Parts: sequence; C-alpha cells; structure tokens
Amino acid sequence: MSEPFKIRQAVAADEPSVRSCAEQAYAPYIGIIGQKPAPMLADFSSQIAAGQVYVSTTENDQLQGFIVFFAVDQHMFLDNVAVSPSGRGQGIGKSLIQFCEAQAVRLGLGSVHLYTNAKMTENLSIYPRLGYIEVSRHSEDGFDRVYFEKTLG
Repeated sequence: MSEPFKIRQAVAADEPSVRSCAEQAYAPYIGIIGQKPAPMLADFSSQIAAGQVYVSTTENDQLQGFIVFFAVDQHMFLDNVAVSPSGRGQGIGKSLIQFCEAQAVRLGLGSVHLYTNAKMTENLSIYPRLGYIEVSRHSEDGFDRVYFEKTLG
C-alpha cells in the first residue's frame, strides 16, 4: 500500500527538493528531446515566492511531487507537474492535477490549460484520460509543444 500523502503550498526551503524532483523526473527526456526540457530550466525560487508551487509530501514531509500553476485571464495555466521516481504509480500526479483543477474552480476559472512536449509521448495519453482535449501543436522556444485544455464545471 502506498504511503499517504498531502498537498501543501511550497515554501522557500522546499526549493532544493522541488528542483531535485524536476531534474529526476525530466532527465530521461534530455536525450529524447535533444536538450533539457523547459521545466528543468524553471526559476523555482521565484515561482515559490509567487505562491505558484504546491508540493505533495508523505506524512514525514518527504517531497513526492510538485505542481506549478497560476491564473491567466479566465483560465488556470498548469505550468509544470512532476513526480519523483519513488512516488510514481501512486496517483500523486493525478492528485496534483485534480488539486490544480479544484483551485481553478474555487477562483471561478472555467478551464485549465497546459502544454507538454510532443516527444513526451506518455503525457499525450495521460492528459486525455484526465479529460483534457488537445487543441493545438506548434514549435515554441525550440520545443515541439502540444497544447491541451480542460473545461471545468
């Protein structure tokens, strides 16, 4: 049985753990994409300071995953979600995404928007299973991105 986890807003002291989780989660894609995925280059300190980062932790406060999101116009933008290798397969990513969606509803936002790299093929099947619809594909900042949206409520 998986250890219970909770979601809380990240604090400055979480930054090294968030960065480590991102590096572990995205490292396998460096060779596939040909460069570090954009989430590995994020300024987590600024995002945490802005209140955009939430972490999933075990009862012992060990970070298992994190999510970065913020409101843009009338939607929530899900910027980044990552789960540590030790946390995979326990529903942590799904719980973090559902938390983001709940926050969007709480703020009266009608949808969640996100994008993923076209070469992160497992994401292309995960997001539709969570109710996200592919809305476009284009190249941006040297990355081939697939854009998804989910209407809420």
